[in-house]
Amino acid sequence: MKIVLLGAPGSGKGTQAKLLSTKYGVPQISTGDLLRAAVKAESLLGLQAKAAMDSGRLVSDEIVLAMIKERLAAPDAKEGFILDGFPRNIPQAEALDLMLDRLNQPLQSALLIDVDFDSLIQRMTGRRTCESCGQMYNIYTSPSKLDDQCDKCGGNLHHRADDNEETIGNRLRVYEAQTAPLIDYYKGQSRLRTIQGIGDIQDIFNAVCKVVDDLPETVEFALPNSGTDESTAPADNESESPSVTASAEVKKAVPTSESAPKKKVVAKKAVVKKKAATSKTAVVNKKAAVKKKAATKKKAVIKKKAAVKKKVAAKKKATKKVITRKKAAAKKKVATKKKVATKKKVAVKKKAAAKKTATKKVVTRKKAAAKKKVATKKKVATKKKVAVKKKAAAKKTATKKVVTRKKAAAKKKVATKKKVATKKKVTAKKGVTKKKAVTKKKAATKKKAARRR
Repeated sequence: MKIVLLGAPGSGKGTQAKLLSTKYGVPQISTGDLLRAAVKAESLLGLQAKAAMDSGRLVSDEIVLAMIKERLAAPDAKEGFILDGFPRNIPQAEALDLMLDRLNQPLQSALLIDVDFDSLIQRMTGRRTCESCGQMYNIYTSPSKLDDQCDKCGGNLHHRADDNEETIGNRLRVYEAQTAPLIDYYKGQSRLRTIQGIGDIQDIFNAVCKVVDDLPETVEFALPNSGTDESTAPADNESESPSVTASAEVKKAVPTSESAPKKKVVAKKAVVKKKAATSKTAVVNKKAAVKKKAATKKKAVIKKKAAVKKKVAAKKKATKKVITRKKAAAKKKVATKKKVATKKKVAVKKKAAAKKTATKKVVTRKKAAAKKKVATKKKVATKKKVAVKKKAAAKKTATKKVVTRKKAAAKKKVATKKKVATKKKVTAKKGVTKKKAVTKKKAATKKKAARRR
């Protein structure tokens, strides 16, 4: 498979080229990748390319051809290739056709992925690429779920510096002026196939594969005139052969034998000289005819180029007007979309903030309710503890009182017993004393009575 992918910047050529490379096992040769690698390596070609890319211009033919020639010479491109982003203009296409013809690897087809202007603007301004795995996103059509991070690997999403409206408008103008004529170029060679580039990537890829599978092995087309003296080289080579033949004839005609007569040798030499002169004249005439033919061709080529330039200039003017109008419309559309997107974002943020606030309130209420519940439980537990303590204290107090009463009763009892015992003792003593006194009185009475007697 030897094909060229055509399409405006942002049409999805790179994506389709990668998918085709994986399926058919042929290398994707992307001038964009080659240029970025050269820029990163800071080679001379890379620095020149960077200056052009930063200003939004296409990189010059000389730089691109120097890189593409080197890449096509690599071993993996011998079985086939997918050219993505090259050629970008008719001179490049002509140079490529001549180069591939010398390598005996002519192009089978040029596949055009056709996308309208508005879709291109939206695709390119919204384009984001993962710095780690290269996954592509678009903030308008296929945004990442993680905002500025890749859904696959979590890498940072990169927005190319040249993916802005001004640079994109410039690139599309350049495409219309320089690359779009390639469509007519390949159409004239019956090698153009067109695929609509709007819709799902897989659907577009299926359509591309169908076209690729139906491509013929070889396509007959007329190679362009290189516009150099190389076209006259075969004629010059042909014209050189008679002189070689003439000299060969001279060598054959000259006898080597010493016994041959001198007169015959002289006569033969004269004939040979005559033949050589005739052949030289024929060669000169042929060369003159070839030069005349080459000059005529050159004039025709110059006229054609002038006509093409005029046509391109006219197309440029028309394209500029169309692009200016489309740009204005696209800007309006993008601005409107941005406003809508901003409003949506603001609405989403407000909604999110409201949800957050509502959630916070609910959480706060739940927390407050939980705290209240805990506090209530604590209070109840405390009250229970206090009640238990009070009950225990009351029991203790009651027990103490009972014990005190019992002790008091016991003491009273003991005291009463003691008092009774003491009283008894006192009573007993008093009785004895009374008895003694009575006895004494009786004795005294008796004594008195005895005395009286």
